[in-house]
Amino acid sequence: MAAKKRAKNGKGLTFFLSIIAIVIGLVAGLIIPLYVAEAYFTKNIYTDEFAPVETEPIQMEDADISVHFLELGNKYTGDCILIKVGDVEVLIDCGSRADSVMTVAGYLNNYVSDGKLEYVIITHAHQDHYAGFATPEKMNSIFDLYECETIITFAKTNQKATNTTYKNYLRELNAEIAKGANHYTADKCYNGTDGAQKIYSLGAGYELEILYNAYYWEAASTENDYSVCCMVQGNGKHFLFTGDLEKTGELALGARYQTDHSEIDFDSFSVDLYKAGHHGSKTSSNAEFLQVFKPKICCVCCCAGSKEYTSNKNNQFPTQDFIDRISVYTDKVYITTLCVDYDNNEFISFNGNIVVLAKGSDIDVKCSDNTTPLKDTVWFNENRTCAAWGI
Repeated sequence: MAAKKRAKNGKGLTFFLSIIAIVIGLVAGLIIPLYVAEAYFTKNIYTDEFAPVETEPIQMEDADISVHFLELGNKYTGDCILIKVGDVEVLIDCGSRADSVMTVAGYLNNYVSDGKLEYVIITHAHQDHYAGFATPEKMNSIFDLYECETIITFAKTNQKATNTTYKNYLRELNAEIAKGANHYTADKCYNGTDGAQKIYSLGAGYELEILYNAYYWEAASTENDYSVCCMVQGNGKHFLFTGDLEKTGELALGARYQTDHSEIDFDSFSVDLYKAGHHGSKTSSNAEFLQVFKPKICCVCCCAGSKEYTSNKNNQFPTQDFIDRISVYTDKVYITTLCVDYDNNEFISFNGNIVVLAKGSDIDVKCSDNTTPLKDTVWFNENRTCAAWGI
């Protein structure tokens, strides 16, 4: 009888503890997501309890200009580039997902001391480039966190009006315009119409120039070819940014500047820095294009070796085709992030946040993790080959 009573009591205790566990699980299931969400649903990054992810600043050492390629805090490939000249900042894109905003803001706050971005460029309507400007209504976007003075956006898109991210983008953009931001599309800038300019002064001898792209006016089969293309140049330095422009767009862009050097101020017709088109894909950084611009340093915004877009290892960013073509011109290739295990959401810094600094005639590369060029890394030696680099 005593044994049966203990067994009965044991069953009762087990049932009671199970009920308690379920209740705790339900409460945690409600509270924890709300707590996590609250961290991103902040109203003002300067006063609210939850702040952006803090990032150690990289020392600028009185550089005339610095170009920053940001890690985005997740396993997804995406672009976000900060260009800083004195107190003037240019932000090109903000991917890769809406939840990258706090990571990006944590980095920007090291360098944007007045809460103002003088120029914002949104190259095209893919989430890995514009998600940070297209957050849900109760979630801060870059437009909510910073005063954006001049916004330059893609001229055309294939996105449908019913696309949720695109609707969010239009809402956030129009709200920033209502607050006083100047907004121009890339075609208006290139033509210098409706108050837009082709060239904007950044100070200290540098300027931002919106480059030609045939798809500012023509329909493209891929969203990537609508990318806003630009050059930041001055003091003999040239920095080239082409978003995700693919082969047809690259050929048209290269042909324009190969035949008409008067449109752009080149020294020896080569660029000091090139942000690899389309994350180092096989469809961008084509041979004919690179032959025109001849980059000396190349930075790739990607999560290297990720199967986000393909399981074919040769076509995972940075692709073997990209390596074969870029290696003709430079072995100074740097990568932001490395995918360790895509399925288990594991990623680490490759070089980390990459910063290219120019002061006078000198140019230097600093990174938050390490400054090892791609060709000298374990990942490269295990996954890629390159005759030009002797590997």
